[in-house]
Amino acid sequence: MSISVYIIAYNEAKKIADTINSVLWADEIIVADSASTDETARIAQDMGARVIQIPFQGFGHLRNQAIQACTHEWIFSLDTDEQCTAEVRDEVLMTLSGTPAHDAYLVPRLNYFMGRWIKHSGWYPNFRQPQLFRKGSMKYVESPVHEGYELLTAKPAGRLEHAIWQIPFRDFEEVVKKANRYSSLGVLKLADQRVSMGTALFHGIWSFLKHYVAKRGFLDGWAGFVIAFGNFEGTFYRYAKRFEQQAMWSLPKQAPLRRRDASPSK
Repeated sequence: MSISVYIIAYNEAKKIADTINSVLWADEIIVADSASTDETARIAQDMGARVIQIPFQGFGHLRNQAIQACTHEWIFSLDTDEQCTAEVRDEVLMTLSGTPAHDAYLVPRLNYFMGRWIKHSGWYPNFRQPQLFRKGSMKYVESPVHEGYELLTAKPAGRLEHAIWQIPFRDFEEVVKKANRYSSLGVLKLADQRVSMGTALFHGIWSFLKHYVAKRGFLDGWAGFVIAFGNFEGTFYRYAKRFEQQAMWSLPKQAPLRRRDASPSK
């Protein structure tokens, strides 16, 4: 059974090689790039991937377009912060060598952050949309971020046993960048809501407590605290940015200032 892998990317020159290296066993590797300004596309091409350019109109649209570019019946999806493992490779190939029980499979993810594998904080086992699926069996909801999916088959989604790796943040700078980017994209989901700064604070605090207490992030040490705090920031600024949209603040203006004529000396 032939398999296509698609990888979505934007300015991921530091990560793309590791991701591609983890799926060299696939029959086809497609990198769906959105006009990266770094070396992402060149590195991918040099490693044998087929690079296609898709203007970014939200992650759901991007993934649906990437699926259409895949030429094989089965598709395995990776993001640039994810890497397949030997165990997952073998499980995928074994599953497809027979008669698969499902048309789509969720794949657990094991996250690595601040020098440790994260086992709590809601990050393990961590699933996103099905990452192994038969072409035509599902589509993504075309939302800007945290996109959902719709199964187009009567069979429920199955689950693989082994986990791929996810390395969501290389450093703290990337934590801040992602919180800013995803909060801006998340504003689009709040377009019909009236919010306040109190709303922003409440949702931010709740997000922190959910990850640090309810999901036992405190057991992950400082990494768990940073994860919870990052969720606070992303959530708080998502609502705060929506409030900013509502308020439509204008900057203060004043008339042009010119030098005053000096009074004639007596």
